[in-house]
Amino acid sequence: MNTKASTDWNALSDDEFRNRIRSYVETHYPHELRYPSRRLFWNEIGFWYRRMSEIGWIAPNWPREHGGMGLDPSKLLIFYEEHERWGVSRFADMGILMVGPLLIRHGTPEQQRQWLPKIIACEHLWCQGYSEPNAGSDLASLRTEAVRDGDEYLINGQKIWTTLAQDATHIFVLARTDKDAKKQAGISFFLVDMEQPGIRVRPIRDVAGHEELNEIFLENVRVPAANLVGVPNEGWSIAKALLGFERIFLGAPKYPNYALGVLARVAQANGLFAEPAFAFQFAKLRMDVEDHTACYERFVEIVKRGDPVPPDISMLKIVSTESFQAIADQVIRAAGEAGQLAGPVQVGTEVIDVLGPFFRALPSTIYGGTNEIQRNVLAREVLRLPT
Repeated sequence: MNTKASTDWNALSDDEFRNRIRSYVETHYPHELRYPSRRLFWNEIGFWYRRMSEIGWIAPNWPREHGGMGLDPSKLLIFYEEHERWGVSRFADMGILMVGPLLIRHGTPEQQRQWLPKIIACEHLWCQGYSEPNAGSDLASLRTEAVRDGDEYLINGQKIWTTLAQDATHIFVLARTDKDAKKQAGISFFLVDMEQPGIRVRPIRDVAGHEELNEIFLENVRVPAANLVGVPNEGWSIAKALLGFERIFLGAPKYPNYALGVLARVAQANGLFAEPAFAFQFAKLRMDVEDHTACYERFVEIVKRGDPVPPDISMLKIVSTESFQAIADQVIRAAGEAGQLAGPVQVGTEVIDVLGPFFRALPSTIYGGTNEIQRNVLAREVLRLPT
């Protein structure tokens, strides 16, 4: 079948498109990599992204003229739904989800020619340089500085909680370019090569023993002025646009669905579906996920149309992460004694990573802006409550 980016996927009916995506994913994605309990590194999942690039599926959310699939809202939802349903692991695909859409909207033609094809070809792998030790949810308090030096900027500072930075070739960085401006002003947005001298990456081991997150130290890193996106000192508006993109995907129903699948396996192994109280609780959690999915679809349509992401998108992340956490807690209770053991454990006749959802759910309410911050946004921007 013709799977190149020139294919007009929107000409297919939704059912035909879903069947095409489902058939390919189920046939080619390895069963042993479904629903992993942690984010996979590039040497584990890179083969799948390169395959997606080869067949023209790497950027379903990009316009066809830039190498994407150009999917309309319904097709885009179907594409992600089928990958989520089959438990396809996400790499740190910041290039596809964030840098690409940003450059398509705000980049110069030269920047688009320079960066977009290499994202599509999986030559450039991107990570996010936003959070700092003293500027997490209050991102505007960042201290990383960029000072103009001829045709370059000199960047100094530190970033933290950077997902899979050890595999990235590039990082997009928020840095302060005017120290005298208000904290939301005087910030600029840079595209930085990770091979530049002065960049050091240090992994952070989490409670589950994984090293998905990292600290990044930037010491006198020289970046061409041509790598600044937009105009100097106006990077905050770009950052907010990207946070909107990020919250779309942080608020996706993938992880609640993943946890619900683990709960179903544990319940089946322990014979819990025969108990009315558990069956009722499972149905309630499933309905919560279905409600959340409907809410998610509305915001995806907004993004696909190119409309500004409204502030009430903050509720998407709140609902997603708190549903994820509630299901993860129920998995532990349903597993009984096995709920105390890390790693794959025997549950009935199955081997299941019972604590996997729990370890992933705990930080999900923090990264991408804590849920407390999201509630403040809703109170201030949507409900117009006094602050």
